[in-house]
Parts: sequence; C-alpha cells; structure tokens
Amino acid sequence: MRIFAALLAITLILLQGRLWLSDRGLREVSGLQASVDAQRSANQSQVERNRQLGAEVANLKGGLTALEERARSELGMVAASETFYQVVRANTPVPVAPAPVTARAD
Repeated sequence: MRIFAALLAITLILLQGRLWLSDRGLREVSGLQASVDAQRSANQSQVERNRQLGAEVANLKGGLTALEERARSELGMVAASETFYQVVRANTPVPVAPAPVTARAD
C-alpha cells in the first residue's frame, strides 16, 4: 500500500510540474486568454462601428437632409434655388480651368 501511495504522489507531482512548467500548460492558457480578450475588444469596437454605419444607411435611405448634406460636402453640389459664391483671396493663385471635353464622332 505504501508503494502505491508513493507512486500516486510521484505521479501527482509530475502532472503538476507539467501543468505549471511546460509550454503547453498555464502559460499557453494565459496567452490564449489574452488573445481572447483582445479579440473581444476588437469585436466590440466593430459592433459599435457597424451600428453607426447602419444608422447612417437608414438615415440616408429615409431622410433627405442627410443625403443633401453628403452631396454638398462630398460632391460640392448646390441646390437650384441657391447661388454659389467663391471667395478668392488676393495672394492665392487662380486655379487653371481644365480643357473642355468634346464628344468624338466615331
């Protein structure tokens, strides 16, 4: 019985050593836990971004105000009832107008 108890104690010590000291033991578990935490954080930020994009899409589909604002800021559009004035300072060079494009007859 003593030999069995000693053998059991040695086996327990070896298994504990393997758990605590090996590369595939608790070190790997803690590294994987850190990776999981980082991924959860990244997922949370992506969920927030998706929510914002969904709200923006819904606003663009339903409201003309957001669509008009985006057309003004990104495309430089002006409404038909508005007049566009461009203020040019004296010390800035005048931009060169692009050459007119004509259609070719094939």
